[in-house]
Amino acid sequence: MKKLTLLGGLTPACFLRDYWQKKPLLIRQALPGFQPLLSRDALFGMAAQDNVEARLITHFKQQWQMKNGPIGKLPSIRQNGWTLLLQGANLHNDAADALLRQFRFIPDARLDDLMISFATQSGGVGPHFDSYDVFLLQAQGQRRWRISVQKDLSLMDGMPLKILRNFQPEQEFVLEPGDMLYLPPHYAHDGVAIGECMTYSIGFRAPSYQELGEAFLQFMADSIDLPGRYADPDLAPGKHPAEISRSMLSQIAAQLAKVQFTEDDITIFLGEYLSEPKSSVFFDPPARPLTSARFAQTAAGRGVALSRKTQMLYRGKHVFINGESFSVGRADKAPLGLLADERRLNGAQLKLMSKDALETLYIWYQDGWLDIIARTA
Repeated sequence: MKKLTLLGGLTPACFLRDYWQKKPLLIRQALPGFQPLLSRDALFGMAAQDNVEARLITHFKQQWQMKNGPIGKLPSIRQNGWTLLLQGANLHNDAADALLRQFRFIPDARLDDLMISFATQSGGVGPHFDSYDVFLLQAQGQRRWRISVQKDLSLMDGMPLKILRNFQPEQEFVLEPGDMLYLPPHYAHDGVAIGECMTYSIGFRAPSYQELGEAFLQFMADSIDLPGRYADPDLAPGKHPAEISRSMLSQIAAQLAKVQFTEDDITIFLGEYLSEPKSSVFFDPPARPLTSARFAQTAAGRGVALSRKTQMLYRGKHVFINGESFSVGRADKAPLGLLADERRLNGAQLKLMSKDALETLYIWYQDGWLDIIARTA
């Protein structure tokens, strides 16, 4: 397996074996000569948009405050101690999406988003921990990171942010542009800007089992089929009118025990759940969509690519895209799996698909989930 500069010369297998969810890794010049993908002005413009998830965090006069976007007015860049966070930058910028995709040695089912943090001198979000893995890539300026493996993760009361009550740093690093720090879940850390800086955070999904359990029960509610209605033709008078009888309890327990779920049920639930777009995601259908015939002809020449906002997964015969699922036949399994893995198909690969699958691609194109690859000069 190829060694990656991104991982400090490690192969993905070595990184996953020795570091992933185990211990931090500092990678000097993970991306040599790295430059910010978006200018400061572009970030400020995005923060004012309704469809961008933005937060402004200030630490003025020893007081922490947080404001959710859209944020039309920001403090002066000459004022110290503030941070602008833009979540899901990969949803709005092709270069940010391409950077996120460099981390696909971790499965798409776990890869979440790219967050951009802009901070003025001494800006940060306070010492904290995340419940998921994170890569912290320095994009501009410098940031001092202090980290700790401490077990005390209690938080300060009455704060708008989750700030550790008793942070005890054990290691300290100053990151330059192109440097990157990997941290496992629950690793305490505090990043403070040295002058104006930008940091890119590549985060991963780690839903709680409680969250998954609640969502699964809601999913299964639509498929439960328990015919009949409670009846008690042999009912006898009782001494205690308010008591639930053993007979009633047993009969209903027997019926509820018929509610079963299979691995197939869990597969479909998980695929739909993990591919469901976030509430802030909106797709952009083509302003003047091609006809079905014209789409097929043009796509056969240029190929198609998934929208950067589209999440497509698969398992066996099941394909999942943006919260929807369907089963595919043997002929379409390989090309649709390739589309999910490579996020694009060329014309020759499209010719391997059935008529039904091509019609499905056309619907995705109309919905803005998929695009025809632009003609190159």
